[in-house]
Amino acid sequence: MTFDDDHQLAMHIANDAGRLLMALKASAVLSNGALGDAADAVAQQFIDRAIRLHRPSDAILSEEAPPDERRLQQRRVWIVDPLDGTREYSESGNRNDWAVHVALCVDGIPTAAAVSLPAQGVTYNTGSATRYSVNEKQALRIVVSRTRPTAFAASVAMTLGADLIRMGSAGAKGMAVLRGDADAYLAIGEMAEWDSCAPAAVCTAAGLHVSRIDGTPLAFNQALPRTPDLVICRPAIAEALLAAIAIERSRI
Repeated sequence: MTFDDDHQLAMHIANDAGRLLMALKASAVLSNGALGDAADAVAQQFIDRAIRLHRPSDAILSEEAPPDERRLQQRRVWIVDPLDGTREYSESGNRNDWAVHVALCVDGIPTAAAVSLPAQGVTYNTGSATRYSVNEKQALRIVVSRTRPTAFAASVAMTLGADLIRMGSAGAKGMAVLRGDADAYLAIGEMAEWDSCAPAAVCTAAGLHVSRIDGTPLAFNQALPRTPDLVICRPAIAEALLAAIAIERSRI
């Protein structure tokens, strides 16, 4: 099969990598750290080979691969996280807050992306007409890191009268906002571009507000591939959320 459309290629790669991860997770042979290590390796190999087969001239930036320095001279760079939320994936039980991230950046701007949530049976992508959903409740809901929630985020939530929801993968958090299961995703503290790129791209395509905590745009395929902080939210609350963040920053 050939894929002339980058959106479709990203979606198929993320979806099929997710299917491989689900099959591996069903194995009775591996568990815990060994399962996570194997899953990272399997998904990395599949995604790398798929991109190199269909887009051999493009560069790749991946969490699970050695640095590809030629990416800094390439216009087209795929930024991928073969398994975002390895901790959640590796735990026993039925956690579903882990994801596969596949994104293409052209001149540092995401142009096609997909976030697969295999345990939830869905893959979101930039090529669809999906728009964000709104499920308004009495209190705003802000998703934050499951293992590293910050006092800063708690203070912002208090200012807005919002509830905090702890969740694993960045992709799972971003898609929770897209689905209307949360109103905002607030990440305080540095994350890698492979964590942020695909969720940011898919959420932007769905009509959500996506920016740094100071309201400036995100940048990708940088020499140091890091995203210092991130806000994804419904456009209707972006002004209030950014204002609350600014208040908390002024207190530091």
